[in-house]
Formats: sequence, C-alpha cells, structure tokens
Amino acid sequence: MPVLLTTQLHHHSPLAATDRLSLTAEERSKSRQPFITDGGQEVYLQLKRGTNLRQGDRIQAADESLVVEILAKPEQVMVVSAEHSLDLLQAAYHLGNRHVPLEITDEHLYLLPDAVLRDMLLQRGLTVEEVDRPFQPQAGAYESAHHH
Repeated sequence: MPVLLTTQLHHHSPLAATDRLSLTAEERSKSRQPFITDGGQEVYLQLKRGTNLRQGDRIQAADESLVVEILAKPEQVMVVSAEHSLDLLQAAYHLGNRHVPLEITDEHLYLLPDAVLRDMLLQRGLTVEEVDRPFQPQAGAYESAHHH
C-alpha cells in the first residue's frame, strides 16, 4: 500500500527528510500521482492542486511516517546560448509567446527538446545544444509566489 504524501512542509520546518524523490519538471507539476522514492518506497502524491514542487522541497506523509525531499531529476533539455544578451532576451520573448516552459539564467535558456523550436532558434542565429541536467522552469506569471 503506497504511503500518502499530503503536506508540503514550510522551508523552516525542522523535520529532516527520510527519503528522496527524483522527479522531472513535468512530474513536479502534477499534484496527484503515484511514484516510487529513490529508497524504493511506494508513495502517492495528494497535494493541493496547482502545487509545483521545486528542488529541495519536502513533503510529509499524512500519517507523519515519512518526509520526502524532492530532487530535480536530470532530463534531456536544449541549452540555448547567444553571442549577445539581447539575442537571448528576444529568444525568451518569442518562446514565452508560445507558452513554452523555460528556465532562464544570465547566459542560457533551457527548454525541453522540440524540433520546431530548435529550428526557430537556429534561424535566429542562436546556439542550441542538448544536454542532460535538472530542468527548473520559471513559475508562471500568475502562479503564486513560492513560499517556504
């Protein structure tokens, strides 16, 4: 029988994780589904709808028997870079108009592989590579701030 995980812990909670759960970006955005923790425990997420888990978040079992730390699982992503920062900003604008989940850093954009988007970015003169790494897309503009 899976352990029911129902409570996202506050950042300042003194409860230490007793297991870990490595999830892709898409899996971290689903609040109700079964998983197996990195330690082999069957769990079922039953969190508040709309919950988006981030690296380092901790969730607790309904019966308080388990505290699980969330890890961002490496996955294949496209890394976009540009010679000039304005080119990268313009690419972020165009990807945002397409509602593409996007991780933005000072020097790169990260997004899930997509042949059409790759072609668009290459036509704009950007460099696109594929790598395996944790993917942490930006929260949406209307998503509530991430409070711990």
